[in-house]
Amino acid sequence: MIDKQQVIGITEKWLETKDGYYLVDVDVTPDNRIVIEIDQAEGVWIDDCVDLSRFIESSLDRDVEDYELEVGSAGIGQPFKVLQQYISHIGHDVEVLPKSGSKLKGILVSADEKGFVLKTEQKQQTEGSKRPKKVEVEIPFGYDEVKYVKYVISLK
Repeated sequence: MIDKQQVIGITEKWLETKDGYYLVDVDVTPDNRIVIEIDQAEGVWIDDCVDLSRFIESSLDRDVEDYELEVGSAGIGQPFKVLQQYISHIGHDVEVLPKSGSKLKGILVSADEKGFVLKTEQKQQTEGSKRPKKVEVEIPFGYDEVKYVKYVISLK
């Protein structure tokens, strides 16, 4: 079986030559199917996927071990997997599913190694009013507190 760490190392070597690209995920199955996801704030170009695929093929020997290779971008609408995806989407609409509640939609305000902050609207009773009003609130989350976070495509 092809070693996942070897594939990660080869991919990271290629990424060093590409400004703004980062590794999202690498999966190597027992039958040597290699799936690599990369991303970039401005989006991933097909030419770069082809270039990375060729770079990996030049580094692995099919005569020693045969494999299937798939290189692509992190899918739109798929849950975030790495911190860089959170950072790239600061200021954008996201959907959050907390482990303890229902889905929230809002704007990703900030993200770091510890967690992220979501700005959303919630109905709250304000002093002097009879009905709850929508109020903007910022909710901090640790990554272990959510099932997923994903980019929301807005057609506004």
